[in-house]
Amino acid sequence: MSSLTLIIVFLTLNGATAVLVVLSPPRNVRLTSMNMNLVLRWDPPEGVTSDLFYTSECKNSVRMCHVGCVNISTLECDFSSLSRYGSYISRVRAQQGAEHSSWVESKQITLESDTMIGSPHVSLISNGTTIEISIKDPTFAISDLRTVYPTATYSVTYWKDGQNEKANSISSVLQTRKFLNDLDPWTKYCFQVQIIAKENSKPSQSSSTVCESTTGAEAVWLPAAVTFLVMTMAVTLVAIAVVYRRRISHFLCPKDKLPPYLLATPSSPLYWAMHNSERLEEVYNSVKVIAEDKSVE
Repeated sequence: MSSLTLIIVFLTLNGATAVLVVLSPPRNVRLTSMNMNLVLRWDPPEGVTSDLFYTSECKNSVRMCHVGCVNISTLECDFSSLSRYGSYISRVRAQQGAEHSSWVESKQITLESDTMIGSPHVSLISNGTTIEISIKDPTFAISDLRTVYPTATYSVTYWKDGQNEKANSISSVLQTRKFLNDLDPWTKYCFQVQIIAKENSKPSQSSSTVCESTTGAEAVWLPAAVTFLVMTMAVTLVAIAVVYRRRISHFLCPKDKLPPYLLATPSSPLYWAMHNSERLEEVYNSVKVIAEDKSVE
């Protein structure tokens, strides 16, 4: 007897009755979307956990999609290659051997309005009593956030560390960079950001909480002070080099003195005899070279 077909015989006073129960369909079938992907998920049929395979299909309001998963053993099928436009319904059925269950459909979803927007990435830079917030949008499976939601804005929530109940919020932030000025010096602030898109009824997941500390207001002038000090020292060194260039040159490149015996006047009689002698007249003979002219025969 097949494990997928149960024959239950109920005996009654009037005779025998046979009831055929086929393979149960998958349970909890749901079509979900995160960052514009499209994934169908389900639970296995009740009471059956082994040797099961599944086939799933997806359709929109116009036609059955030419995508799907056939004879898979996993409990999900990814349809993320579809267009971001339109509404979708998916269905799945179970199979064991030659037996298969009935189809079970998911609820209909529309990607633009029903997808869950993931959390943005937030980084902070502190400069004195100012903190710069940099926001990076999550990566979408289809297109990108600004193409799907061109009017999306950010909601920034911030608070002093340990004072979550006194959080402040800034809404309708359009730029991916936001400066918060005139914060309390030497104070640690924490931030979270969400994306708000009017085409989607749900705000995005909140970003991870990131914190940064401000410094004193005087710290803003520290780079300028260091730069001024370095320039002053450089100008001073150049001025000293110009004024004392000769002494510096003599110190770095001292002149070597010749030994006394090389500077003294030679006293050798042979040297003076050679020095005072007349120049000898050179004797030579003239030589003429005549080349033979071979052109005359």
